[in-house]
Amino acid sequence: MPKPRIRRLLSSVLALAGITAAGLVAATPAHAAVFQTYGSGVNVRADAYLSSAVVRTLSGPTSIDVDCQKEGDLVTVSGGSSKWWAHIPAFGGYVTVAYVAIPEDKLPGVPECGGADPNPPSGDVTLADVQAMFGSRIANPSIVETGLPSLNQAMRDANITTPYRKAAFLATLVHESRLEYNIREIGDTRLYGGRGYIQLTGDFNYRPAGQYFGIDLLGNPELARSLQWSAPIARWYWTVARNINPYADALNMGKVDAAIGFPAGTEDQGRCDSFKNALRYLTGSVPAGVICTRSKALAGDTSKLSRAQFDALGKVGTGLG
Repeated sequence: MPKPRIRRLLSSVLALAGITAAGLVAATPAHAAVFQTYGSGVNVRADAYLSSAVVRTLSGPTSIDVDCQKEGDLVTVSGGSSKWWAHIPAFGGYVTVAYVAIPEDKLPGVPECGGADPNPPSGDVTLADVQAMFGSRIANPSIVETGLPSLNQAMRDANITTPYRKAAFLATLVHESRLEYNIREIGDTRLYGGRGYIQLTGDFNYRPAGQYFGIDLLGNPELARSLQWSAPIARWYWTVARNINPYADALNMGKVDAAIGFPAGTEDQGRCDSFKNALRYLTGSVPAGVICTRSKALAGDTSKLSRAQFDALGKVGTGLG
């Protein structure tokens, strides 16, 4: 797909000025290359994903020193697209290459971010952690351990970094999938039945999730329980299909459960108990104010609602849910 015309024009201007990408690489230290962004309001994010926290916004065209680039979410602008993101050490984050003034989809002369992450992770969840939180629910430790690197990355991408958010997310997944990235809902033979960490279900979820990541989930639904995509799909649902972090911040497990999409019932209390166990492990105690129940408006099956519809329904009435 061709890049936006403005990118070609800006590249031409740079070339006429004798400032080519190759020249920039040669003229700067080995660890960095200089490029120019275009447009206004371009976000620098904590990682290479649209759901990652915004750490800075560029008010206009900006010169950026890039030390490496990595693949992330596909970004399309004015008919062009790129899945590559440039790491900018000075800003502590990544900007999509779609808004860098070059004709290519990938930065020339810039290495991929490999080995050590420019922003080393901290506070990752370990197998010992989840076993302490959820005990016998961790039925296949080797599978759980294999998936944890990708799951921890997804949590960072979704800004699930506080004890409340971690407890809500992990308690949800341990009930959905036992924290096994490759699980298929037992007995579910539907083409778009439950798969992966979040048990993605229904073409109404497979389609938008696939579109978000630029993959054909409708044609290849098994991708939803692959090691590559299971965790990213879970964070997509948590932050894009729904906006669940605020419910975790409010200790409102009732709304978390409603957002996942199953009708109210005895399962709510079980998940809330797991939430409390995780909170106790992560903080040393269970804080006051944990909400386990739902309002009447959120008691039914909300799985097919859009994010806007769910948000509107959540505002109906008052009460605990």
